[in-house]
Amino acid sequence: MEKDSLVVPDATILFAGDSGDGMQLTGSQFTTTTALFGNDVSTFPNFPAEIRAPQGTLAGVSGFQIRFSSEQIYTSGDHCDMLVVMNAAALKANLKQLKAGGTIIANTEGFDAKNLRLAKYPDGVNPLEDGSLEGYRLLTIDVTRLTKATLEGSGLGTKEIDRTKNMFVLGFIYWIYNRPLDNTIKFIEQKFAKRPEIVEANLKALKAGYHYGDTTETMIPRVQVEKAKIEPGIYRNINGNPATAIGLVAAAKKSGLKLFLGSYPITPASDILHELSKYKNFGVGTFQAEDEIAAICSAIGASFGGALAVTTSSGPGIALKTEAIGLALMLELPLVIINVQRGGPSTGLPTKTEQSDLLQAVYGRNGEAPVPVISANTPSDCFYAVYEACKIAVEHSTPVFFLSDGYIANGAEPWRFPKEADLKPIAPVFAEKPAEGEKFLPYKRDEKLARKWAIPGTAGIEHRIGGIEKEHETGNISYDPENHEFMVKLRAEKVARIADYIPLQEIDNGPAKGKLLVLGWGSTYGSIKTAVKSALAQGYSVAHAQVRYLNPFPKNLGELLHNYDYVLVPEMNNGQLVRMIRDQYLVPAEGFNKIKGVPFTADELFTKIKSLA
Repeated sequence: MEKDSLVVPDATILFAGDSGDGMQLTGSQFTTTTALFGNDVSTFPNFPAEIRAPQGTLAGVSGFQIRFSSEQIYTSGDHCDMLVVMNAAALKANLKQLKAGGTIIANTEGFDAKNLRLAKYPDGVNPLEDGSLEGYRLLTIDVTRLTKATLEGSGLGTKEIDRTKNMFVLGFIYWIYNRPLDNTIKFIEQKFAKRPEIVEANLKALKAGYHYGDTTETMIPRVQVEKAKIEPGIYRNINGNPATAIGLVAAAKKSGLKLFLGSYPITPASDILHELSKYKNFGVGTFQAEDEIAAICSAIGASFGGALAVTTSSGPGIALKTEAIGLALMLELPLVIINVQRGGPSTGLPTKTEQSDLLQAVYGRNGEAPVPVISANTPSDCFYAVYEACKIAVEHSTPVFFLSDGYIANGAEPWRFPKEADLKPIAPVFAEKPAEGEKFLPYKRDEKLARKWAIPGTAGIEHRIGGIEKEHETGNISYDPENHEFMVKLRAEKVARIADYIPLQEIDNGPAKGKLLVLGWGSTYGSIKTAVKSALAQGYSVAHAQVRYLNPFPKNLGELLHNYDYVLVPEMNNGQLVRMIRDQYLVPAEGFNKIKGVPFTADELFTKIKSLA
């Protein structure tokens, strides 16, 4: 540590610029380096839906926020300590995120007359010069000019040189926060291994940015965030989508099944397909179908053939898969349906986060078609939650919804590797040839009401499949009214009985009885936990529970809810879990809703808690 460094417990940086300025890469490299250093880390990437939004405009701003700490943290930060902006639009879009007295590092070339006009500043107004930023520490750097000077004589064109200016910025931020360059150097050398001139240019820009801090009187102190005191083990930095992919591979290996993914690309779920395509050496099969319907139907076919079958999408794609989900339910085949939620309805907000599809997952099919629903709380929790979804699908012979969302899918945190022995076993039960003289009954059930997995090609277990109602046990087509009602209730009871095989609901934080329970699900976890910890420290009677199993609910959830005077349900939607809670438990739960494409801040929740507790 530099002796002149300011030691702080945690810090939050927001990198922002045009969608072509490389801010996502800059943020992800700083994140990886910081995680390797040993800090606890939480990130929030935020980018436009367009592949290349209009350059210099507010709509084209791409941001990456990272919070890193010497203590355990649960959110990417309500507000940032440092705002790094590459142009005027980035400043205008994100200044509200900066703490009072915080630091702004601005690329002056991005504040010329054209960029100011595109960012819709009034004529003649430049925020870097008009005194409007006096409440902050402002450092202006002509990053573009300095990068060009660094690479003069490199033989690269103007566009290629411009693409390295994010490395200059990254180097300078590494200097401020006392981070080593080694990991990024290795990344650059590997990424551009076939183009040594690009490797050399990026390394020069990176090192020039770092040395700029040493050679320039910046008036910005160096900052040190010490390593976090966390449980010993082997860690890696992970995003939610890769964690989901690895969880699927682990479930396939643990169950002894081949993994098949039938998918059609859609933001923000596509990375699961990309990640799983790297695991062919584990016997993983991936199929990029021509549309959403073909994707899920291929997965149903794979499941019929005996594979652990998965399909991935987001809300609009799930709508297209609805009929086929009903087919999988009627066939009573294992199938994991992954919905990485985003803002809706329709195309909605493709790159923004929202808990938009809980009711779709629970109720969104024709007829009486109950499906188990499980959600993840954090990026690393995607591994465990999707593993549990696979276990339920296989052992209860049913399609299962796994809900993630854009915030945790793209966010990152350190993940401590689990040991294989710590993972629950997954035990598929296959149908066998019946004894001599006995008839095979494909829909005969065990104590879970699950039918055995009848793999085609096995002699003696030939049977009919299809979407028309089944006769009890035989699986033959049946239009009998009594049989239909019996089968509808039987399928519902099978899903309800899953509650006997899942953990009871626990309190995450706070007293077992009290005035207020904050009940959350999915990616609200970090903000709720942070807010409740703050409220408890100030003496409020408040507790926090996070529901993973959303259908069926844990058996003790109703009893737990009645231990509190009030129940508050924060959701990034217009009130979905709160409706289910009111309906099932007759509890006057209060919703607290945010539908802005961004997560709750801990401050928002803390203020709401204080008004009730």
